[in-house]
Amino acid sequence: MVRLVKAEKIRELTDEELTKKVSDYKGELFNLRFQLATGQLDNPMRIKDVRKNIARCKTILRQREIALGK
Repeated sequence: MVRLVKAEKIRELTDEELTKKVSDYKGELFNLRFQLATGQLDNPMRIKDVRKNIARCKTILRQREIALGK
């Protein structure tokens, strides 16, 4: 089951781990959308949770990029 990941937990990860997480979440999102299209998706809210997790990971990666630039 997909749950929302807290930002504090995400901040503990390295950049490489975050990039891998984003990739994993995108794969999962693809599968969820496929299940939705074929009518096999049990909980459509999972799509929303996965999208939010992707956004959180990308936001923290971007914050780190900005911090390094300054």
